[in-house]
Amino acid sequence: MLNPINHSRTASQVEQYMTEPYAVAGDVYDHPAHRGRGGWTWFTGSAGWMYRVGMEGILGLQHRGAFFTLNPCIPSSWPTYSIDWRHGKSHYTIVVDNPELRCQGVASAELDGSPVDPAAIPLADDGRVHRVRVVLGAGGDAPSGTAQLPAPPAP
Repeated sequence: MLNPINHSRTASQVEQYMTEPYAVAGDVYDHPAHRGRGGWTWFTGSAGWMYRVGMEGILGLQHRGAFFTLNPCIPSSWPTYSIDWRHGKSHYTIVVDNPELRCQGVASAELDGSPVDPAAIPLADDGRVHRVRVVLGAGGDAPSGTAQLPAPPAP
């Protein structure tokens, strides 16, 4: 429902929505005279919020002061994705591999070839290119920094 293109898939929906299908609307009216019409597409922060949903909620990248976190929640059909991200003068090339075709659960993370906590990946503003690799998989179901409880004994 958030994706504006879903409000304009047919000619009749375009006529009803009456706004750009590439801009996130701040409102979709429900008044009987204007039901389904989009509004406030260029006057709100809704595009910024949609960007945050994508970057933080789906791709899992969150900037946290001197660190960033990677905790994706993606469609299980995605085998991999990448993010090219600039922080100051530095460039981060981030690759997330999903060999088990999972929706979430970070099994391992590396920064420049060394293991790193995906909940606290250090940021540097040193003008270098940094490579981050994250692998989703079993063992990554508990949030980082919390203990995983052992499985109950078999009956």
